[in-house]
Amino acid sequence: MRPFLTAEWRHLVMANFEVDPAVLRPLVPAGTELDAHGGVTYASVVAFRFLNTKVRGLAIPWHRDFEEINLRFYVRREHAGETRRGVVFVREVVPRRLIAWVARYAYNEPYVALPTRTRIDGAGRYEYGWKQGSDWATLAASVTGVPQLPAPGSVEEFISEHYWGYNRQRNGATIEYRVEHPQWQVWHAHECTFHCDIAALYGDAFVPFLSRAPASVFVADGSPVSVYDGAPVRG
Repeated sequence: MRPFLTAEWRHLVMANFEVDPAVLRPLVPAGTELDAHGGVTYASVVAFRFLNTKVRGLAIPWHRDFEEINLRFYVRREHAGETRRGVVFVREVVPRRLIAWVARYAYNEPYVALPTRTRIDGAGRYEYGWKQGSDWATLAASVTGVPQLPAPGSVEEFISEHYWGYNRQRNGATIEYRVEHPQWQVWHAHECTFHCDIAALYGDAFVPFLSRAPASVFVADGSPVSVYDGAPVRG
């Protein structure tokens, strides 16, 4: 099957916060259930670079390379004896209005278009920004050493090893789509900065949880990815 979208996802900063399941349950798409690691439910603020983006094999001028910053949480679905572990997005920020418009109106994905920026230096600091009103929000992390594959059973493996996406449609139905990429290597961050208008972007319910220090932060090297067409979840 030919993928709907191909791209490279690179330099992923992942800040992971413990969140009360009661905040996330109303957002869980039908046919899935909240996933947890060690009894803890997480939501992650993830910032990364979309590079060499193609839709149906075609590159759209001025829409190939851009940043995305999203807030996501984790669900699972049992299907034909298989456990499909996936993500659900609360909000996705991109700098291109066309991308946000198509995602919202064609797929009901929670995209918004805001100015964004990236600063990556040779000293291991990765910084992403998005503009809210007159202020710049920031997610940044600093790392050292060389990346390694996540340890089996680790939080890093749990957060990065999700290969399905789930999206609630306007009629209450759920769409499931597959995301294909190799396992990512990661660096543990020794410093993290996160500040934004949490209530304005994600809603009041997330303020108590995203205002705390994240439970874990790491940077993934990323890879080429393929995203396949969505299909309705049945049963």
